[in-house]
Amino acid sequence: MELQELADILRERYDTAPEGEKVVRVHLFGIKYAEELRSFSPGRVAKVAGVPAVSNEISKGRNLAKYVVLKEQENGSDGF
Repeated sequence: MELQELADILRERYDTAPEGEKVVRVHLFGIKYAEELRSFSPGRVAKVAGVPAVSNEISKGRNLAKYVVLKEQENGSDGF
């Protein structure tokens, strides 16, 4: 996956998050795309996405990825 593709996904997740859930959505992004994020620093992805203040939150999600599994919602999505 390319840097711009990851940044676009992050931006979309961040922009569409309900009020009060933006940080949770960034953590979920880090968890879901942990493997892809190995090729890019979270700071770089966040900067390209236009949300540089969330790079630490992406790292937290990426670090959690080895301990958690995302649950699917009833509609078949991963919750975001």
